[in-house]
Amino acid sequence: MRAHILYGSEWLAPVYPVAYFGSETELQFVAFRLYGPVMSLATIEERENLGLARRKQIARRAHADFSAKARLTPPLVLLQRAEKGRVPALLKLKHERMCASPFGFFRGAVPVMAADLSSMPNTGLMVQLCGDAHVRNLGAYAAEDGRLIFDVNDFDETFRGPFEWDLKRMAASLVVAGREAGNDDKLCARAVIDCISNYTERMRAYAPMPFLTQVRDQISRIEEIVPVHQALQKAVRGTPMHTLEQLTEPVPGPDATKPGAPRRFKEQKPILTRVTGSKAEAVLKAFEEYRPTLQSQRQRFLAEYHPVDVAFKVVGTGSVGLRDYCIYLQGNGPDDPLFIQIKEEAHSAYAPYLQDPHVARHQGQRVVEGQRLFQTGTDILLGYTTLDGRDYLVRQLADHKGSVDPAILCGDGLLGYAVVCGELLARGHARSGDARQIAAYLGSGEGFAETLAEFGRKYANQTDKDWRELKKVKK
Repeated sequence: MRAHILYGSEWLAPVYPVAYFGSETELQFVAFRLYGPVMSLATIEERENLGLARRKQIARRAHADFSAKARLTPPLVLLQRAEKGRVPALLKLKHERMCASPFGFFRGAVPVMAADLSSMPNTGLMVQLCGDAHVRNLGAYAAEDGRLIFDVNDFDETFRGPFEWDLKRMAASLVVAGREAGNDDKLCARAVIDCISNYTERMRAYAPMPFLTQVRDQISRIEEIVPVHQALQKAVRGTPMHTLEQLTEPVPGPDATKPGAPRRFKEQKPILTRVTGSKAEAVLKAFEEYRPTLQSQRQRFLAEYHPVDVAFKVVGTGSVGLRDYCIYLQGNGPDDPLFIQIKEEAHSAYAPYLQDPHVARHQGQRVVEGQRLFQTGTDILLGYTTLDGRDYLVRQLADHKGSVDPAILCGDGLLGYAVVCGELLARGHARSGDARQIAAYLGSGEGFAETLAEFGRKYANQTDKDWRELKKVKK
């Protein structure tokens, strides 16, 4: 029997990969499921030994290695390929946002980092990747029961892959964003070390934990972290009525100043543009087709709302150029607005380098399933649909949402936030992977944390070079 492993961009295993563990004199084999954390055919000891054996596949110190010389395709070519099929008129805006700063470039350059990560050896310890793990992709939002929670909240790039890929992207983001906030490299390295150390500590805690306890685990004390506290405060203010004031205006006419007057989206071109006629009808048809992707009781809740207006909205950095629609709905009177986002989803940037027989072919469904697996609480109206042959994610827009301001990620703010990043990634990975294997591979985590700090510095330096190259080309 031959061992199958994941190495670089080549997946050598079929649906059920086989991996080896044990002493040098005796090889034992164990089949394990590619999808999900349960390893029903392996004992606890076997799983831990399997994690230890991965150190022979790739030493923990080797994760610091990075060289742009290994790139097979120039970064700007990768970015250009990723823009295929997007709205041409919006690409200039996308480039402007990426050229604004190294972190702006980093946010829009997932295709570049996905290719870089695929060119390096990896552990093959598979989890549901967030896919775009960086400091701005965590935030506050309302859970199903109305509680405000703080978690990873962007899954456009989610895919099943080696756990360390999320950690490497987060490590690089802490350095890139940390530098822009005015921190020196010593403090940025400390932030990465704190992030990875707490990831390891959390993963060791999850390793012996009952699976359902893992799934229900809540990260405590995060409200004490200044950047998180501020994001939660933004979320408290981010009510549907606040969004109503921000995005809509009274319909012109004699009744415009009266209480409860009809409203419509307020155009702020090119960021927000009203959609009417046949295009609006197509969006509303896609909205109707999305309803069956919800649980039956949630379909009942949504049925209480009726559409009022439709708009096209530009969002994010990496997503600029993809089609994004918003629907303004009204429920129990004018003081009960609901805003739904219908966001186009392209293939994950990791799809060319990884294989997962369980991944949904519909890209909106891929994101929904990855998000539900990773998060402890998801948007009550999260679903997916199709419009004009393209795949879309559907969710609430700006419902008690609050993000972290990267400008305040300095000093203790960066260090405290890094701890939260590590803990939340560990929880998501434990929910979707095997915590025992990962914990066994990491060991104490001290050396691995220092290794990723070195990787983060190297990749941040390369990001700066790539950013300057893009600016030079787009002048």
